Amino acid sequence: MNGHETEAKFYVRNLGKIELRLHELKAQLIQPRIHESNLRFDNEHSDLRNNSRVLRLRQDEKARFTFKGPSQEKEGGVLSRQEIEFIVEDFESAKQFLEALGYKAVVFYEKFRTTYDLYDAHIMLDELPYGEFVEIESESVEAIRNIANLLGLNWATIVNAGYHSLFERVTEKYKLESSQLSFSALENIKITSKDLGIQTAD
Repeated sequence: MNGHETEAKFYVRNLGKIELRLHELKAQLIQPRIHESNLRFDNEHSDLRNNSRVLRLRQDEKARFTFKGPSQEKEGGVLSRQEIEFIVEDFESAKQFLEALGYKAVVFYEKFRTTYDLYDAHIMLDELPYGEFVEIESESVEAIRNIANLLGLNWATIVNAGYHSLFERVTEKYKLESSQLSFSALENIKITSKDLGIQTAD
């Protein structure tokens, strides 16, 4: 799926039940639960953000560079965008490389992710500091809808915003620093679906 991503995101109350359903469907586990640390970069004029582009450096089991172009909404709220991603040898060296080009880290965010494969679709189970999500990525809207139905997810509740954009909806209310989407920052804060402006899919 490198080069382009087409995906749908759902906010859920119980990720464990979704995972049990994936086991019942005999989905293949392709990445056990892993912690991700992410840095988003931009220049001093915020040109990437202003043009709906993302430049990200991620550390999970490896270090990865990712570029994402502007999102285009397809049928039913599914989002599609250009995505270029590749592995780099060293996270810190990659960070210094971007800084030498005039970019700076403007956002830190973290999550835990478990990834399954079912019928040539990737299903990501994401644990964010403010809640749990399911992302379904495949080649077509029809394939994504099929997986969502199999998992019992309400199609009408698709979330068409990125994780950091959702976070920005609550930072002022809870007096949080928008550049720090971390588990420690939200340790004692209970953020609801109403706060985020979204609905649960399960």
